[in-house]
Amino acid sequence: MFIDPKLVPEVNISNYPEAFRKLVAGRSKKKLGNFAQLKNFGVNLVTLNPGSWSSVRHWHSQQDEFIYILEGEVTLVTNGVEEILKPGDCAGFPSGEANGHHLINNSDAIVLYLEIGDRTAGDIVNYPDADLVAKEAQGKWLFTHKDNSPYTM
Repeated sequence: MFIDPKLVPEVNISNYPEAFRKLVAGRSKKKLGNFAQLKNFGVNLVTLNPGSWSSVRHWHSQQDEFIYILEGEVTLVTNGVEEILKPGDCAGFPSGEANGHHLINNSDAIVLYLEIGDRTAGDIVNYPDADLVAKEAQGKWLFTHKDNSPYTM
């Protein structure tokens, strides 16, 4: 199925609890995989404005992730390491590896990248730098504190 990315709606709403939304306020996604009705994995075309984060630094228990940089320069932050990624660079994050990661746009230009991940049910997302855990349940993300108490949205 041919997809014209110009026709895919842009989403810039975060499902994070309120305390974390400002970190990703400059991020927007075109959910290309959803638009193509893919069931087993997702593909997002992500725009990251200067100063914005892709997410809170995290790792997945069940789901793999992959990113491919199309435009701009972005900082990849992993466990104790920061690397600059440029167009053509990519990174993969296997499920179950406790290597928290996220992107930060420290430049003055927009960054554009592809974000690809599978949709394995029962995933748990750990956020090593924040009092935050996300659990996938029937296609929805439920956020709790690390002590398992719920966030009030």
